[in-house]
Amino acid sequence: MDILGINAYHGGASACLIRDGRLIAAVEEERFSRIKYQAGFPVAAIRHVLAEAGITPQDLDHIGISRNPTANMMKKALFAFSRRPSLNFIKDRLNNAFKVGDLKTVFCERLGVEASSLKAEFHSIEHHRAHMASAFFVSPFKRAAVLSLDGMGDFVSTMWGLGEDTAMDIKGEVNFPHSLGIFYTAVTQWLGFPKYGDEGKVMGLAPYGEPKHLDKMRKIVRIQKDGTFELDLDYFVHHAEGVNMSWTESEPVLGNLYSEDFVKEFGDPRVPRTEITKYHEDVAASMQVMLEEAEFAMVRRLAKETGEKALCMAGGVALNSSFNGKILPNTDFEEIFIQPAAGDAGTSMGVCYYIYHQVLGQPRVFEMRDAYTGPQYDNALIESTLKAANVAYETLSDEEMVKRAAERIAGGDVLGWFQGRMEWGPRALGNRSIVADPRRPDMKEILNARIKHREAFRPFAPSILMEATGDYFDQSYPDPFMVKVYGVRPEKQSEIPAVTHVDGTGRLQTVQKEYTPRYWSLINAFGELTGTPVVLNTSFNDNEPIVCQPREALDCFMRTKMDSLAIGNYFVAK
Repeated sequence: MDILGINAYHGGASACLIRDGRLIAAVEEERFSRIKYQAGFPVAAIRHVLAEAGITPQDLDHIGISRNPTANMMKKALFAFSRRPSLNFIKDRLNNAFKVGDLKTVFCERLGVEASSLKAEFHSIEHHRAHMASAFFVSPFKRAAVLSLDGMGDFVSTMWGLGEDTAMDIKGEVNFPHSLGIFYTAVTQWLGFPKYGDEGKVMGLAPYGEPKHLDKMRKIVRIQKDGTFELDLDYFVHHAEGVNMSWTESEPVLGNLYSEDFVKEFGDPRVPRTEITKYHEDVAASMQVMLEEAEFAMVRRLAKETGEKALCMAGGVALNSSFNGKILPNTDFEEIFIQPAAGDAGTSMGVCYYIYHQVLGQPRVFEMRDAYTGPQYDNALIESTLKAANVAYETLSDEEMVKRAAERIAGGDVLGWFQGRMEWGPRALGNRSIVADPRRPDMKEILNARIKHREAFRPFAPSILMEATGDYFDQSYPDPFMVKVYGVRPEKQSEIPAVTHVDGTGRLQTVQKEYTPRYWSLINAFGELTGTPVVLNTSFNDNEPIVCQPREALDCFMRTKMDSLAIGNYFVAK
C-alpha cells in the first residue's frame, strides 16, 4: 500500500511517501526550488518521492493533504460574524481553502495526469492532527501524551491528546485567534526580523538579555487556571484586520501581526539590519521566558491529565529547542520524542501515518531513528560534477576519507561534508553539514565572516558521540535531531567554546554509530586525534536552503571561504 502525504499552500511545502507503513522518502520543496520555506504546491518533491518508490501517480492507493477546510466550520462562522473581518482577508482565506479542498483537481493539473487514471482515495487531514500523527506514530512509544503547538492551522493553534498504539484520542484544543506561535512571531517582527522563519534567530538572541519585561509579556499572554492560555488581542491585528499572507510558489510572506497598542507598550519597532540594543535583547529574553511559562503550563496539564511518562510534540513552536531541553528536568515526563521536521513541512509525513493508522487501522511497523529521508547521489554523478567544473580532487576509501577529514578539521580547516541521503527538516545532521573545530574560540567569528554571513549572536551547534554526551552536557538523553538545548558542563565550556552559547548551553546533536555511521566515524576520528569527541556542525549553505545536489555543494564551496570538501569518496582542497 502506497500513501502520499502533502503539505501545500503553507510554508515548508513538502511531500512524503510511505509503503506498507515504512517511510520511503520525505523532502521539502525548497531543496529543489532553492527558495527558502517555499510554499505553493510541492510538485518537485512529489515527483521525487514517487521516483524513490519507483511508482507513478496511478499506483498510489491514498493521497492526503494536511489541511481540512471543513474543520471547525461553526467556530469559524461564529468568529466571522462577531468580528467582521475585511473583505480582502475573507477573499484570501476562501481562495486558499478552495485550493486545498479541491486537492484532486490541483494534483492532476500539476502532475499532468488524468483524474480518471487514478485509483487513489483523497483525504483532507486536519492540520494539527497531521502534526500530532507526525510525532506519535513514528515515535518509539506505544502510549504517550501528544501535543501540537503551532501558529495556526484549520482555526486551531494548539491541540493535545493521548496516543495509544494505532490511534490518537484528542482531548482538547485552543482556537483562533489565541496562539503562542503568533505571539512569538509578532514579537520577532517587532524586533526587526520580519522574514518567515526568523523566530529561530530571536531564540538565539534571547540568552544575551534579561527578562526585564516579563510583567508586560504576562499581560499579553495570560495563562489560564486550566493550563491553557489566551492572548490580549489588543496587542495584535490578525483577528481584526487580518494579515497579508502569500502562500504562492515563492518564499512565504507574512504581514505585521503586532498592533499600535504593542508599539505604545514597547516603543517603535527596530528597523531591520540596524543596531540591536540591550533593550532589544531584554525584550527577546522576556518573550522567550513568557513562551516557556505558557508551554510549561500546557505540558504539566497534559502530564496530569494523561498520567503518561512519555511525551510527543510537534508544530512550529515545538522547534523551540531552548524550551524543549527543559522539559525532562522540570516536569513529570521521563521520555520525549520530537521528529526532525516538527514544523509544517513535517505534516506531510503526519498525513501518511494518520491515514495508515488512524483511518485504516494498520499496525505500527516504523520508528523514526534518523532524519535521512531525502535525495542521495552516487559517486559516479559526484565525480562527473567535479570533472565538469574542472576541479582537482582525490579519490579516497571510506576509512581514508574519515581520517583525512578529521585531520583537516583538527588542523583548522572549515570542511564541507556532503554524504548519503539529505536530511529531513531544518537542521543539518551530518549529511549536508559544514564541520569545524569546536575547541577554537575564534571559530564562530571565522564561520560568520567567511561563510555563513549571518548575525554574530547566532550560535553554532555541537555534534557529539552519543556515548560521550553525559561527559559534556548536563543531560544525556538522546537528541539525534538537534531539537533540544542542554547545558554544557562548566568544566567543559572552555574546551568547546565555539559551540557553547553565551548562557553556557548548546543545541546539540547526539550521534549514534548504528544510525549515522560515517558521521559517527568522523567525530570519533576527530576525538581520537584531539581528545574531544565533539565537532562544530552548521548547515551546508550560505543564505539559501541546505544544499541538496552535488552541484550546489560545489558551488557553495567555491564561492565561500571553506577550506576543503569531502563529497562522497572525493576530497577537494583549496
